[in-house]
Amino acid sequence: MQPRNMSMSGVVDLAAVKAAQEAKAKAEQTRAEVARQGGTGAVSPADLVIDVDEAGFERDVLQRSAEVPVVIDFWAEWCQPCKQLSPVLERLAVEYNGRFLLAKIDVDANQMLMQQFGIQGIPAVFAVVAGQALPLFQGAAGEQQIRQTLDQLVQVAEERFGLTGLAVDPDAEPAAPGAAAAPAPAGPYDALLEAAVQALDAGDLGGAIRAYQNVLSDDPGNSEAKLGLAQAELLQRVQGADPQQVRKEAAEKPGDAQAQIAAADLDLVGGHVEDAFGRLIETVRRTAGADRDAVRRRLLELFEVVGADDPRVVGARRALARALF
Repeated sequence: MQPRNMSMSGVVDLAAVKAAQEAKAKAEQTRAEVARQGGTGAVSPADLVIDVDEAGFERDVLQRSAEVPVVIDFWAEWCQPCKQLSPVLERLAVEYNGRFLLAKIDVDANQMLMQQFGIQGIPAVFAVVAGQALPLFQGAAGEQQIRQTLDQLVQVAEERFGLTGLAVDPDAEPAAPGAAAAPAPAGPYDALLEAAVQALDAGDLGGAIRAYQNVLSDDPGNSEAKLGLAQAELLQRVQGADPQQVRKEAAEKPGDAQAQIAAADLDLVGGHVEDAFGRLIETVRRTAGADRDAVRRRLLELFEVVGADDPRVVGARRALARALF
């Protein structure tokens, strides 16, 4: 199976900026609590690679992800590609010197976790950042690709969530040369992106949309601005809507494209991602011409909101293709 590159847009779902601010505050509180208790929170290099099971997942992965990105290696003893990939990840965990924590999960002994992550084959590598999961790659991957993915992960974890990683005991064996470099200087669009964050926090959706559009006018490929714009536009569309009336019309008019589009927006804002996708895919099957194209375009917009690498998006894209062809 070919490796699937990560997309950092998958690190957040709806209200991404607000979630990032809350996660950053939580990370700062965690570090402050460690300092208050008189500890440094330092770990040894051996502690950067841990075995995790279902019983310890919340403690070892979800809770730890508030202070450090947790990379999850799903593996099995019988998996030959896993035997090539896992040692590379373990070595890089030490080399990156606390910038991420590697959690190894044996899928044979932890079937429930495998199902919850929607894993279809191994090796599969995910990350959890501030309690939010995102896929990194699946299948065998070269070390250069792995390094690029990890560099992007630790950069986003620090810039978006304030996660600077774990302190490694200075008396322990030092990290190998080539550890991740210091974060790059602030980019040229940070002020505009921060303005969009502040506008969202203030409920000024129009202001947030304009700020994201200003970034995209100069840098059309800016992934953070594309994600933020898609989310802000979605929130603006549902603002002031009467949920009961919207759902009533959708139930009474299953073939009405606009009624189903409005209901799908509400589904997504409410966190019912699969419902939103399923509703629009079914509407694609029922409609034709301009109506069908309008539904298809809205579905693609919602894919952008959730993130291209999200397993729910991957599955919905396949279902959409079947509905269209």
